[in-house]
Amino acid sequence: MSRRHKKHEEHENHERWLVSYADFITLLFAFFVVMYAVSRVDNKKLSQASKAIQWALHFEGNGGVGQMPIFEGPPSEGGCAVSVGSSASAARAQQKVVEQLRKRIQERLRTLLVPNRGPQEVVVMAENGKLALRLSATRFFDSAQASLRPDSLPVLDAIADELVPLQRPIRVEGHTDDSPLNGSRLRSNWELSSARASAVVEYLELQHKAQPALLMAAGRGSAAPLAANDSKEHRDLNRRIEISLELPPGDVLSALVQ
Repeated sequence: MSRRHKKHEEHENHERWLVSYADFITLLFAFFVVMYAVSRVDNKKLSQASKAIQWALHFEGNGGVGQMPIFEGPPSEGGCAVSVGSSASAARAQQKVVEQLRKRIQERLRTLLVPNRGPQEVVVMAENGKLALRLSATRFFDSAQASLRPDSLPVLDAIADELVPLQRPIRVEGHTDDSPLNGSRLRSNWELSSARASAVVEYLELQHKAQPALLMAAGRGSAAPLAANDSKEHRDLNRRIEISLELPPGDVLSALVQ
């Protein structure tokens, strides 16, 4: 009889974990290599980024940090280094056109206003590319009343003839002193200032066909005085109507102001 060969049992490999462990170590090594590569700082690029941020933050004034501006020379109006030159040029052009508009309005009002009358009946200002007019309420309204005086309408017409055709937003604010109202149907200075501003806006819309969407009326009461309410002259100064032409940056109105 032939001898039967016993089948040897397959030997179990107890070191298979080494393969998984090696793969894990390889992945971990690759992870740390990537992290190290990402964490390396390019000093040159960092310096460029730092200078770009410093340039962009070179606004007028010190920004409340108690330090002088970073760069020498006049401050920019913000923005990136590429656009700072064009922004400054547009601002100068806007200021020039607004100044021309101010002179035109003053020239038209010259024959309508009483000289050497205090406070000035109409003050026309051009500042930071914006046009603002300050109208004495004494000339345009009776005491504690919100109806425009007939003799003031030619002045308002001259102003409207210059502002309305520009088709830009016009903001009208009413201001009073802190004296209480007596003998008036209006209950407070808030109501009086709002009613006066609304009367001017309504006149611009009805008589000069100003677009309602471009008109704004606001009453400030006695909340924003120009001087302390301690004398008749100061109270007359605080009772006023302020008209401002709202211009976005870069809107120079060159085609409209000639």
